[in-house]
Amino acid sequence: MSAPTILIIDDDPDFVAIAKVILETKQYKVQFAYDPDEGLAKLEEESPDALILDVMMGKGAEGFVFARKIRKDPRFAEMPILMLTSMREQTGFDFPGERIHSRFLPVDDYIEKGVEPHVLLEKIEQLLARKSSGQGCGED
Repeated sequence: MSAPTILIIDDDPDFVAIAKVILETKQYKVQFAYDPDEGLAKLEEESPDALILDVMMGKGAEGFVFARKIRKDPRFAEMPILMLTSMREQTGFDFPGERIHSRFLPVDDYIEKGVEPHVLLEKIEQLLARKSSGQGCGED
């Protein structure tokens, strides 16, 4: 069985480079894109096993819009999405500690940027395990 493919969509090349190295330590195949349009093209050609998606790209919170858009596409509706945010640092806003509401933020989990390597790997492993057991993000 081939290694899972992880797609990173983030406009920060430094973060992408670091995350790629971290993920490759566990033999994941890593693809990346620096904006939502490039990310959509990669999704369509690569069909990755999971997606790491930044909230803040381009003109604002394009990650939110992108997540909502791809969740409506049956090809990507069950793909695990790990959202990256630095919103608490930038705005003081914090996500609630409760389960993510799938209609507001249709992702499976989120982490603050500045994430420790072992936390990133744990989150990805959890999402891939949930995907294989059929417990992805869906409508409530």
